[in-house]
Amino acid sequence: MSSPSDRAVDAPVLLVQLSDSHLVAEADGAMFGLNTRQSLVQVVSQVQAEQPHIDLLVATGDLSQDGTLASYQAFAQATAGIAAPMRWLPGNHDEPAVMQQAAQGTQWLEPVVDIGAWRVTLLDSAIAGSAAGHLADEQLQLLERSLAEAPHKHHLVCLHHHPVSIDSSWMEPIGLRNRHALFELLARFAQVRGVLWGHVHQEIDRQAHGVRLLASPSTCIQFLPCSEDFALDDRAPGYRWLRLMPDGQIETGVSRLADFSFTPDLDAAGY
Repeated sequence: MSSPSDRAVDAPVLLVQLSDSHLVAEADGAMFGLNTRQSLVQVVSQVQAEQPHIDLLVATGDLSQDGTLASYQAFAQATAGIAAPMRWLPGNHDEPAVMQQAAQGTQWLEPVVDIGAWRVTLLDSAIAGSAAGHLADEQLQLLERSLAEAPHKHHLVCLHHHPVSIDSSWMEPIGLRNRHALFELLARFAQVRGVLWGHVHQEIDRQAHGVRLLASPSTCIQFLPCSEDFALDDRAPGYRWLRLMPDGQIETGVSRLADFSFTPDLDAAGY
């Protein structure tokens, strides 16, 4: 496996995003009746079939639902067949200390990756005990350093919580609380090309604040877009691929499982 820094600056970079797997310690653990480990394995199999040459795999939070070491080990095992460097960032259901334990001896939690003509910065927006997100001063300082140190690279910023409204009333209070601080910082650096996040369990692709704004499906259950109250969508689990071009353009798309059928058990354990 090559290092991300080995990628030629004049070649496109293929990044795959997995998000919101919500694994638990038990192999038969389910969310609303859907076995989250099984759906992750299915999505990973589709990634392997569709993306034979991946430069970077990014997991944008909520890898775990119960914060157990076994759940992170299961995520690592499920993704082990993807021959690419991997990075994790925490979501509101994750336990950062346990993630650290699971990632010991790896670079999975290293927050800055230089790859080709790009720099990818991964931020921790999780607040202990809260579903909402916040970028602490140290995270904003990390981002500022990352941007300032690489003025000639194109930048992709990754986090868990949505930094813009997604027109879903029940999710509005659990997004990034200090989103204005993030965008005020990004506005100072013209080389920022995109912001990528998870948390919302749905596909979003917009242009705002001068950057591409992208969110992606969960590898398990999906949330119904533009919903007033909590509601599930019947769309299939999936992943996002991003082709980061040497000129700063982003080509991207979402791939979902085919022939997927799931009837949620709303009385079962949920989000």
